[in-house]
Amino acid sequence: MENGPRLLFLCTANACRSRMAEGFARSLFGDMAEVVSAGTDPADQVHPLAVEAMAERGIDISAGRPISVDHLPDLDFDLVITVCNRARETCGVLPGARMIHWGIPDPAAFEGSPDERRAFFARVADDIRVHVERLGAGLGLLN
Repeated sequence: MENGPRLLFLCTANACRSRMAEGFARSLFGDMAEVVSAGTDPADQVHPLAVEAMAERGIDISAGRPISVDHLPDLDFDLVITVCNRARETCGVLPGARMIHWGIPDPAAFEGSPDERRAFFARVADDIRVHVERLGAGLGLLN
């Protein structure tokens, strides 16, 4: 991808919200954008319920591993989207990047029965999809 925008979705653990946003963006934008996600304090693995919620939406994020924003080979992004308040507070400013923030609740922090947790992950996934679709429309990546 040489001509489209370079997008970074950033959250704390890179295990749920940023991974779901990356999955939707890759699916919706195809090769019209370069899409990466990372965390300010990455977890050991992508959250299984995030993988499940995305699989139910036809997107496989199971192969991804959480990575640190500090370990990205190139920090030259056009747009950095923080999806949690903590990442916005700890990230600072990446040179040359426009930054926007989506305050999306952390599904991993939701307490409830297994069915209630799955339902919350599903709602968060649907919310993220709406945000990604609006982003893509605003960037001219979607019709």
